[in-house]
Amino acid sequence: MERITQALEVVRPVGWLLLVIGLGTGVVAEVAQWRELAVLSVACLALLVLALPFLLGTTSVVVDLRLQPERVAAGESVAAGVAVTNRASSRLVPTTLEVPVGSAIHRYGISSLAPGATHEESFTIRTERRGVIPVGPAMTRRGDPVGIFSRDVVWTPVREVLVRPHLVPVESLGAGLLRDLEGVSTDAVSQSDLAFHALREYVPGDDLRHIHWRSSAKVMASTGESALLVRQYLDTRRSHATIVVDDRLPAWGDPEDFETAMTVAASIAVRAVLDEFDVSFVCGSHASSGSDGHLALDAVCRADFGPRGVVESGRRASMLAPDTSLAFFVGGSATEFTDLLRAAAAFPPEVRRFGIVVEPDGTSRVTETGGLPVLHLAAAEDLGGLLRWSVR
Repeated sequence: MERITQALEVVRPVGWLLLVIGLGTGVVAEVAQWRELAVLSVACLALLVLALPFLLGTTSVVVDLRLQPERVAAGESVAAGVAVTNRASSRLVPTTLEVPVGSAIHRYGISSLAPGATHEESFTIRTERRGVIPVGPAMTRRGDPVGIFSRDVVWTPVREVLVRPHLVPVESLGAGLLRDLEGVSTDAVSQSDLAFHALREYVPGDDLRHIHWRSSAKVMASTGESALLVRQYLDTRRSHATIVVDDRLPAWGDPEDFETAMTVAASIAVRAVLDEFDVSFVCGSHASSGSDGHLALDAVCRADFGPRGVVESGRRASMLAPDTSLAFFVGGSATEFTDLLRAAAAFPPEVRRFGIVVEPDGTSRVTETGGLPVLHLAAAEDLGGLLRWSVR
């Protein structure tokens, strides 16, 4: 049954049309003794027979689809190329190679190739806005010039070009939870932490548990004086930044405001990675979490409108990243403030929480209501200044 299905797929719509016309006119010509219809029937069926030899032979090739790079910022270009190598022991019959790129299709004629020979084609993929551009699958088409029959063979999986939004500069976030065993050491000296730094002389009031008895004994043995040395530590910080974006279309006055929100989310994510934070991103059905900044940025590329909203996304983020120390909730001009508060309430009180509202028709400013600082952004470029004032 499967082989029959595959055989039927070889016939293109033109082929089915010719077959129906040929058989239909043949029956009518036989019944009505209409010679002209008989000629038309014979012509259609003959055309079908003449197209069959174009399917003879096999196509045995290796197709290498190259994309460099696979992640770019909006407006940049991707250098792409495809190489077809004949791996058969006989010459390759001329064929057509098709490579879908987004909504377009690149077609290349592959001439007869000797065994082991390679045919290469190169093209450029231009990007204009954030998103995901599917590339492939690369397939060969063998068939007749009229398009009656076509044998299509897929050689590569679908590849993706991830187009990231433009970024705006953001200074260090500088916020974190202290004393984490796997945290990042800071320059702040502490009397009690997990990152050992040095020894110093004991002063009244120091915790006796931090006395380093072995080193103290060595000093007293070498100098003959009573001296106690205590351990001195560096504070360690392990921070986790979580970014939640409202995915509901009615929350955004203009779809371009949603793109501004993606710029905001990507800029915060990159800054957090540079600060050695873990980063989580949630926007509707798209989410990521981890220390790899590519995960968050890839999720930003894929984010799109949906029905969940910032409240549900916030609750999902609290489960995805329970160790969050810094949370941002991004909404549009029509996002209800109560929704931002409800999303922020999904996180425990010790988490520093900020709302960000994209309002292109307003003025950039910072307000605070219900204990939630809100950054009102008239333009993405104002993000750095508002965060510099707020996240300290």
